[in-house]
Amino acid sequence: MADYKNYNQPKLLIWLIFISKYNKMEPLIGRYDERELLENALTSASAELIAVYGRRRVGKTFLIRSVFAPYMAFECTGIHGATLKAQLQNFTYSLQKALKTNVIMAVPKSWLEAFQVLESYLQPIIEERRAVVFFDEFPWIHTPKSDFLGAFSHFWNHWASRHPHLTVVICGSAASWLITNVVNSKGGLHNRVTLKLRLEPFTLKEAELYLKANGAILDRYQVLQLYMVMGGIPHYLKMVRPGESAAQAVERTCFAGNGMLRDEFGNLYSSLFANYSNHVEIIKVLSKKTAGLTRNEIIKEIGMNTGGTVSKILTELEESGFIKQYVPFGRTVKYAVYRLIDEYSVFYLKYIDKKSAAPGSWLRVAESASWHNWSGFAFESVCLKHIGNIKKALGIAALYTEESVWRQKAEPEMPGVQTDLLIDRADYCINVCEMKFSTGEFTITKSYAAEIAQKQNSFKARTKTRKALFFTMITTYGVTRNIYYTGHVLNEVKMDALFE
Repeated sequence: MADYKNYNQPKLLIWLIFISKYNKMEPLIGRYDERELLENALTSASAELIAVYGRRRVGKTFLIRSVFAPYMAFECTGIHGATLKAQLQNFTYSLQKALKTNVIMAVPKSWLEAFQVLESYLQPIIEERRAVVFFDEFPWIHTPKSDFLGAFSHFWNHWASRHPHLTVVICGSAASWLITNVVNSKGGLHNRVTLKLRLEPFTLKEAELYLKANGAILDRYQVLQLYMVMGGIPHYLKMVRPGESAAQAVERTCFAGNGMLRDEFGNLYSSLFANYSNHVEIIKVLSKKTAGLTRNEIIKEIGMNTGGTVSKILTELEESGFIKQYVPFGRTVKYAVYRLIDEYSVFYLKYIDKKSAAPGSWLRVAESASWHNWSGFAFESVCLKHIGNIKKALGIAALYTEESVWRQKAEPEMPGVQTDLLIDRADYCINVCEMKFSTGEFTITKSYAAEIAQKQNSFKARTKTRKALFFTMITTYGVTRNIYYTGHVLNEVKMDALFE
């Protein structure tokens, strides 16, 4: 077995160089709550096992390195699709890097042996200070028949958990795998995780700050347009160049021959899920149904008979941040509707995944009827991710509320109706919200005013609610004050509120 004691320990000077190197990282934008949770783990009186998960490219690794850099004693990143032999070799290289040595180390024969080597390396460090051990892309390290998870469980239960100066962080984009096998483990890691942290994409405010930090100074309408295509994914937003408009950035990253987002879709799902074709099939179905689909409707659409398999895939997609479950007003979770909420996936399937997609495509499409239809749905999706901002703008942030959607199929003498968002309030009121994306003020026409009235009347008739209904418009630049505004719109929220 390779023995750490045969190698020199890192000297203080090397450690200071290590800290200096990480201090040159770009600043961490936002993530205030997440930072606080992680920093609290550094002052804990006991050992900490932290699981961080979230969608690919959302910034998990960057957050962990930014917070824990001065304390990082060992870091190992799993290799996607690699063999047990390759993963153990990679572990050995990572240990050599931590030791700052060029001496070739023997590769452990098993993960049990590998963790014994790691213990020998860490022991003198944790006797002097707090140390962080970081396993990135943790699920990738667990190759078939490798018993990595068993060896890691043994490492934590019989050694790491006994050392109060040790923090072990595991991270991965395969969120469902981490939750099933670590967070909700029924084996050796049962109830061992001390902190689980799901990292969400940037909010609009964080996206705005991040773009500015990278020299892309854009007004909020331009930032919103980028968000509607890329979502709050830092890795995507980082591709925007200073001096580019939103349309130029989308054209270059999504449609140019070497555009980074032109081929991202396949890599995105294949790196996260085994048998990912089923996941992609569900994503494609949901991309065509902006109002969402129930589980049974999804099964019918894709023609899959195994409902259990579909339920598992839906859970995996939801845990990874691609879809979200909404319970319709007045219904139980049995009638939950699933919607595709990953902006990039929606945009890719709508525009990039086309034979006609070529350089110049987006600049031609950006003013078409197709664009107006897509932008309406994309804006609605962004609004649903910023409900907290909407409640604040309406002055009801402190009220207990329940958010839902509502849709009703057509019946004899009763047309089909759906609402974008219902905010059911504890003060016996309901905000019936409609989202409208436009390049200027949105104008309510006579026909739309009739639609508003019909929608509210239908909602009251079918739900039998006695609560007061406040029709609320959420728009980019507000609503034109005309004869159809008065008596219909009781509240309005503008784009700027979504950035607060």
